[in-house]
Amino acid sequence: MAAPYQMSGFPSAQGIFPPMNVPSKRKLASTDDTIANPDTSNLKRTRIGPLGFENGLPDAFPGSLPPEYAQNGYGLQIDGQSDRDIEGVDGDGDGDTEENKEGEEEGEDEEAKDEGPPRSKRHTVAREEEEKGIIKFETVVNDGDRRSMIILTGLKNIFQKQLPKMPKEYIARLVYDRNHVGMAIVRDGLKVVGGITYRPFVQRKFAEIVFCAISSTEQVKGYGALLMSHLKDFVRPQGMVHFLTYADNYAIGYFKKQGFTTEITLDRSVWVGYIKDYEGGTLMQCTMLDKVEYLKMFEILDIQKQAVLDKIKQTTRSHIVYPGLTIFKSGQVMEIDPMSIPGVREAGWSMDMETMPRRQPPAPRGPLWAAMSQLTNDLKKHNQAWPFLEPVAGVADYYEIIKEPMDLRTLGTKVDEGAYETMEEYARDVQKIFDNCKQYNEPSTPYVKCANALERFFQQRFKQKRQEVGR
Repeated sequence: MAAPYQMSGFPSAQGIFPPMNVPSKRKLASTDDTIANPDTSNLKRTRIGPLGFENGLPDAFPGSLPPEYAQNGYGLQIDGQSDRDIEGVDGDGDGDTEENKEGEEEGEDEEAKDEGPPRSKRHTVAREEEEKGIIKFETVVNDGDRRSMIILTGLKNIFQKQLPKMPKEYIARLVYDRNHVGMAIVRDGLKVVGGITYRPFVQRKFAEIVFCAISSTEQVKGYGALLMSHLKDFVRPQGMVHFLTYADNYAIGYFKKQGFTTEITLDRSVWVGYIKDYEGGTLMQCTMLDKVEYLKMFEILDIQKQAVLDKIKQTTRSHIVYPGLTIFKSGQVMEIDPMSIPGVREAGWSMDMETMPRRQPPAPRGPLWAAMSQLTNDLKKHNQAWPFLEPVAGVADYYEIIKEPMDLRTLGTKVDEGAYETMEEYARDVQKIFDNCKQYNEPSTPYVKCANALERFFQQRFKQKRQEVGR
């Protein structure tokens, strides 16, 4: 699962955030108040809990990487440490001290006592791990905070590994860009195992999903579906009700399962010129429903399904299961009243139905049918039979000229229905195929040549079959 797939036209990059003239990326309109000249004086870090911001998502973020984070290849140096070397920080960002561990274990025990809502049958491994606190879903922006930078770097590394055809510099540029937001799946402290980078257009009520990937070692656990559900429930209260994304061929299936479609209903004036265009990608859209809490989607569907089944039970008896008969266990042959069998009377059966006429079994097929059927199949398999396999269609005057049309499909149907009593009757219909072709087409056409070749083949095989049948 990865989106998008590939971009073209990149010049050689120098560093993480060089100016890049990407032909396939349209210029953003400077009049959009969510992205142009943002006022960053009041911007502050307001993250709370594993998901969300205290006062919602700011309309814009400062647009460059702080100078204290120096470039280190494709990564970062944070307080002298490489992004690939930062370990030992727990989920609270305060280190794995014994005191912290004890406090967390006590908190987990208290949470385990809460029963919570009834579990859906489709509860995934990801949901179970989230409930146990093994994984967390965190939203993160480039706010200059140490923890934020570690998570963003983890997202960058995941995307660069899972999207090998995407330029690494381009991925880093967007992940760290402060107009973009990341939602990461975090486990074991600060280990990022998957996530999404998206760009919110709050005033235009949609968000662009730029990257989406799960670590190859953590797939088939339901992380991707749960991640998308978290994202939907997070952005919807902020007024964004649409997602747009460019998906590659491998990601289309995933996005369709998450409610995306290739039918774009959002007006072009809303998004053209604002989202990034990718060569070879498929544009997909998802429109969220106001009354659906996507993290409880399976529970909602289970309730709806049960409501339908309960309604069906009010009008049918198909759900009632009767016990089996025990009268035959003795091994003795005895006669019983059919109406005494549980469920027979309730099903509406009566003794009159036993005397109703039944469908007659099909008449046995003899050697005549076998010969005609074999001969028809041989004609269909001939390499010159292609013009005659189906009835003629799309020719305006054909049925004005040809009064008795015939083709191999119609011929086979008549054979199966027992329409021919003799081989001669069968041969007359076969001959109509060739005669009609020669009547309608010029002798030099490929159709007539096919008819002549197939006619010679039929005459030889017909003589053999007629001798075998004897009539």
